[in-house]
Amino acid sequence: MKWCLFSFSLLLSVSCNLGGQGTSDVDFQEIRSNFGSDFPVEPPLDYQSKAPSYVQLDNRIGAAIDDKKATLGRVLFYDKNLSFNNSIACASCHQQTAAFGDTSSRSIGLDGGLTGRQSMRLANLRFSSEGKMFWDERALSLNDQVTQPIQDHIEMGFSGLQGQPGMISLLAKLDSIPYYNELFSWAFGNKSASEAFIAEALTDFVSSIESFDSKYDQGVQASGTINGPFPNFTTEENHGLELFLTPAQLNSSGIRTGGGIGCAGCHSPPEFSIGAGIHNNGVDHVAGDPSGFDTTNTKSPSLRDVLNSSGTPNTPMMHTGDFLEFTTIIEHYNEVIPDVNNTTMDPRLAKGPSVVKMELTTSEREDLESFVMTLTGSALYSDVRWSSPF
Repeated sequence: MKWCLFSFSLLLSVSCNLGGQGTSDVDFQEIRSNFGSDFPVEPPLDYQSKAPSYVQLDNRIGAAIDDKKATLGRVLFYDKNLSFNNSIACASCHQQTAAFGDTSSRSIGLDGGLTGRQSMRLANLRFSSEGKMFWDERALSLNDQVTQPIQDHIEMGFSGLQGQPGMISLLAKLDSIPYYNELFSWAFGNKSASEAFIAEALTDFVSSIESFDSKYDQGVQASGTINGPFPNFTTEENHGLELFLTPAQLNSSGIRTGGGIGCAGCHSPPEFSIGAGIHNNGVDHVAGDPSGFDTTNTKSPSLRDVLNSSGTPNTPMMHTGDFLEFTTIIEHYNEVIPDVNNTTMDPRLAKGPSVVKMELTTSEREDLESFVMTLTGSALYSDVRWSSPF
């Protein structure tokens, strides 16, 4: 009987410490001494998605977020210790006040170096049919993506190239920081950092960043449909929504003769994320080099929160970062004129050998922008769950 009791106690002890569930050996005082007495460790903040039921796309396939790992991810996301010279954090290029995007046309890395593309906004990254990451989709998943900037020689500098240290040096660096010993122990049951732990924590944190409190969401809840018209919208906003949803009627030359603009063909509601299988959109030059040629960019951030509460873009737009006003986005799609060598442009932007010409009127342009403004939320920009803990 004593052996059975001992075995049960041992089994209970082991099971409670699997997956970082045990907390008896975690020094919470060490954590709070660095982040404040009110830092949410026991209990942690709730990072589970609050997406409304009408949101269907989810590239996590419904997988729950671990609140402890997301809390650790929040610290990692804002910590400049993750860069070689302690000058850059993930949050340096993904700023909460800009819908977790970058206000610079090209993101700035170590010692002022410029990255190859504009950093993408992260809001609602989870709610998309497309799970691949980066503008050119070179990362197969968010878990695959999150440690790549850390290992980039320009961005955060643990590349192992050109005299820079590699990830092993970063792991040793984190292991030497007492609050990480405790946070990794709390989240994973192991005081030692690993690339897999870092990736999992950052993935849970970034996946939790969402925005579903916009005027559009209020309209859906009031009307019971994602397609409108909505009682809380102005006439102009409802017309903009109609233009967004309705495909264009085109003649044989690709000139619009009726219908809408059909933006939903690539950015369908209610997520407004980019669809899978999209080809390049005709912006085919290299960031910072108008004479360069680049047709590999097939992903984009959600159209939610592309504009801020003042109606201006949160960040420069497109992978090139040289679209500074939303009117330039509308003008681009009004008549896409790609490089003559661009043979992989999305066929939705062309009709045979001719490019599509939408022939938008001034009022149509204004109404479309008015609708896109309804996709902007508010909690995203101030929610403590996604703010800096430092």
